[in-house]
Parts: sequence; structure tokens; C-alpha cells
Amino acid sequence: MLPVVVVHGGAGHCPKEMSESAKKGVCAAARAGYEVLRGGGSSMDAVVEAVTQLENNSLFNAGCGSVLNIKGDVEMDALVMDGQTLASGAVAAVRNIANPVQLSRLVMDKTSHVCLTAGGAQQFAESMGVPLVQQESLITLRPPACAGGRTWHPRPTQGKMGTVGAVAVDVHGNVASATSTGGILNKMEGRVGDTPCVGCGGYADNRVGAVSTTGYGEAIMKVTLARLILFHMEQGQSAEAASDSALAYMKSRVEGLGGVVTVDPQGHWAARFSSTQMCWAAAQEDVLHYGVYAGEHLTENITTPQ
Repeated sequence: MLPVVVVHGGAGHCPKEMSESAKKGVCAAARAGYEVLRGGGSSMDAVVEAVTQLENNSLFNAGCGSVLNIKGDVEMDALVMDGQTLASGAVAAVRNIANPVQLSRLVMDKTSHVCLTAGGAQQFAESMGVPLVQQESLITLRPPACAGGRTWHPRPTQGKMGTVGAVAVDVHGNVASATSTGGILNKMEGRVGDTPCVGCGGYADNRVGAVSTTGYGEAIMKVTLARLILFHMEQGQSAEAASDSALAYMKSRVEGLGGVVTVDPQGHWAARFSSTQMCWAAAQEDVLHYGVYAGEHLTENITTPQ
């Protein structure tokens, strides 16, 4: 069963032609994370690599595909969590950083803190030798996948969410989670959603499993979605059943839609969503699994050329 990596490219809705490109993007990210695991890398190495791939793909609402806030600026959030030690690192409302997920790992590894925000996070990045990039390089003139499929302008006026993330289990049974986002379109300056919040945007604990979430951040925070799923797993539910239970609760309690990828330490995994679509992919036992629509589950050999 081990190792395994599962990634998502955001919950929401996008037109068919864009969803096909999104499928290719999440499959490439899953392949990249799986190669790390097959090479002996840790689950943390794998999720950071997978999410970095998605941040570098302008189809997705993270990194170079991030949506803009009400002032037309990019502000990004990210989180990583190590299930072996419960060590966590996060950044919130950061600008001029190409890969916030990598900066989050540095927060985890190089500081005694869990989360750094805005200017303080940028100062830390500079101290760590992380190159800063021009904001223009993080702005795309096309809509991110699963972000509503609406006309896209440098100052867009409407759209939806589309966070990216990954969970993994390595050959030692250690789990990890990583999540990254550009937030919601036209958000207020300084708005921070669920992504960098431990237990909301993600969680990882070797005793239970790991989760990465996507959806409307305010709803996810109200129910601490990632930790809620793991609570259900602690009560004996499978990764799939726990994911469905928590998503159903979020929908009924706060009218929130979203999606998750979930794993347990034995390598059982789930990609579940209550939104119209969620592009996802998983790699396990040299088989690539992927889909976008409800009930869609396609497979191919991991060695099949991309």
C-alpha cells in the first residue's frame, strides 16, 4: 500500500476544456510527489514537491496563478504539517514569493513559530535567501482552474475559490500535509482564509492520518474541517467515510461546499468533494488515479508517458 500521494487542484466549477488541462496538472503533481517517495524521500518532501508543481502551474489558484484581492494585489497563504512530530509551518498574506509552500516549510524547520504573516514573512524569506519575485510574475490573465470559468481581467470582479494541496504517506508510515492558495477573488486586503490555519486548511498526525482541504475558507474555519475529518477517523471511520461525514456537516451547518484529500497511515486514501467538481490525482503501487467530476475515477500505469 505504501507509499502514496494524493493531490487536489481546488474545488469549484470550471468549463470542460479547462478541466482537462487541470487533470493533466494534478496528474503531473502526483507523479512528481510519487517520484520523491519512490526515491526514498519523506512524505513531507513529497507533499512540498507536489504543491510546488501546482504553484508553478498558472492554471491553479496558488503561486503564479493566484487570484487578486480587491486592490488588484496578490496575497497568498500556505501550510505544511508533519504527522510524525506535529511540527507545522505556515505563511499568510505573503507577496512576492513564488512558492509559499516552500517558505512554510522553512518556517517549520528554521523557526520556533508556526505562522508568519505579510511583511514579517517576507523579511524571514529574505533572511533565508529565498528570492523575491515581481508581483507581475504571479498574475495570470486567464482564470485558475475550478475558479468559476468567468472572464478574467487584471482587475477581475467575480469568481470562486480554488486552493491546491497534497497529502502523503512514505514507506515508513509517516504522513504529511501541504496546502497553498491565492485566496478568494476580490477579498479584502489582509484577509486570511483557512489554508494557513492548523486543523482547517490541513492537518497531519501519524496516529490518525493527514488531510488537505479546499473550498470557501470562512466555512472551513467554522468547522475546522481537516481536524474534524481526523476526529471521525479516530472514531473508526474510514478515510472516505470520514471525509464525506465532515463535508456533509459543513454543508448542513454553515452551507459550505468544498473538497478534501485524505490518507491514513496504512495508505488508504480518499478524494471527496461536495462542490460541482474537484480536480484530484493519487499515485500508489505504480498506478495513477485521477478525476474531476463526481463519480469519475480514471486510472493508468504510472510509467505511461505524460
